[in-house]
Amino acid sequence: MTHISRRTFLTGVAALGGTAFLPRMTFADTALPVLRAAPSTAQLAPAGYRATPVWAYATKGAGIIPGPEIRVTAGERIRHQLVNDLPQPTAVHWHGIRIENAMDGAAPLTQAPVPPGETFDYDFLAPDPGTYWYHSHDRGFEQVARGLAGPLIVEDREPWLGEPGAATRELTLVLDDWLLEGDAAIVEDRWDDLHAAAHDGRMGNTVTVNGRAYPDLDMRPGERVRLRIINTATARVMPLALPGLSPRLMALDGHPVPPRAVETILLGPAQRADVVIDMPLDPDVQIALLLDPGNEEWVDVAAFVATGEPLAPIEGEVRPLPAWSTLPVPDLSDPRREVLLMEGGAMRGMLETRYQGEVMDFRELASNGMAWAFNGVAHGMDAPMFRAALGRTVHLEMTNRSMFPHAIHLHGHHFEVLTRSGALNTPGDVRDTVLIGADETLEIAFVADNPGQWMLHCHMLSHQEAGMMGWFEVA
Repeated sequence: MTHISRRTFLTGVAALGGTAFLPRMTFADTALPVLRAAPSTAQLAPAGYRATPVWAYATKGAGIIPGPEIRVTAGERIRHQLVNDLPQPTAVHWHGIRIENAMDGAAPLTQAPVPPGETFDYDFLAPDPGTYWYHSHDRGFEQVARGLAGPLIVEDREPWLGEPGAATRELTLVLDDWLLEGDAAIVEDRWDDLHAAAHDGRMGNTVTVNGRAYPDLDMRPGERVRLRIINTATARVMPLALPGLSPRLMALDGHPVPPRAVETILLGPAQRADVVIDMPLDPDVQIALLLDPGNEEWVDVAAFVATGEPLAPIEGEVRPLPAWSTLPVPDLSDPRREVLLMEGGAMRGMLETRYQGEVMDFRELASNGMAWAFNGVAHGMDAPMFRAALGRTVHLEMTNRSMFPHAIHLHGHHFEVLTRSGALNTPGDVRDTVLIGADETLEIAFVADNPGQWMLHCHMLSHQEAGMMGWFEVA
């Protein structure tokens, strides 16, 4: 593993940086806690750079990056009134929560975007423990890239922390990717850049952990910690490594997996991983969270700093996380079989695709800002991709005929990755967002147990905007 220093990485990236329904209005009721979306500033770049103008969420005071952590216990309700103080309409999607359809925040499918100066009340049950996040779902390719994202943690009903073999504490790590100018301002006027959208998306040049570039994370020698890692980037796939910390994977996209040792963790945009680490007893050992930015030269994006009195190391195997009891098992004896064909992008293109009811060639599509398609339709919001009866198992075969990976997210459901899983997935894992590589075919299955109209899209958000968006209906 090649490892270069953060200073070397900073020098390189600095060079790059030089370049529906009507909203439910609430007027008199102020009982709900406020979640405000508004312009703010954040110190994203290292010390010595100026603060970056961002858009951010706040529950009180000024908005922060990432947004305030929302934390409940499984079975409790999440209740917030969105107040839109942005210059654009917006909506909040509660990513990964198997939520009631009207609360999904998937503008324009499940609600109209909330206009500037107006509000919308979100009130829903969080049924499953795990690591989730919330983010803008209107012009997400811009609004998420400006900072509108935050962690959403649903704690287990039964104790885990502090139990034999478990961690003694936990730490949420929100990873993001920013495209900054040399003065640390966000690069503007390229939100609709079709060239980027037809490749791997709007890639940044500065990676932050919990809103900071290269932070030091205090750890006690010998302690066992549960890391809740969230990739909130709009395009960057993040291969991560935790050398010297004996990482064991515990959950993916909120759903527990049998604990397994891992050398690297691959997180596409919107994916999450819960990982247990053991801090060495030697306080002088240099430990870091490493990222491969795409050139197979690992760089540190955060340092684990030993501080305080040592703890006695925890012996034995890591205690598994409590299993969910709410997710139905797919019945593959006679499922509804559907396909999802991904086409388009640079170096491949498409012969012809339907967009807004018209058949167009790739040049015509590009003139309309489209570069991608699902099943021969670009930005197919006029009709569902498929319909499934409530309670029916759906077997979905997804084939990527493009030159780029895609992070495919199904709203309202978790699904099982089946045997034909491609190189980027492990069969048997349960996820809400799956990364599928170029020229791969992936099979998943889920029980359509959540009624409503649900989005299905690529979470490389410029890919979504440029055509990779559709929906399915459960009734």
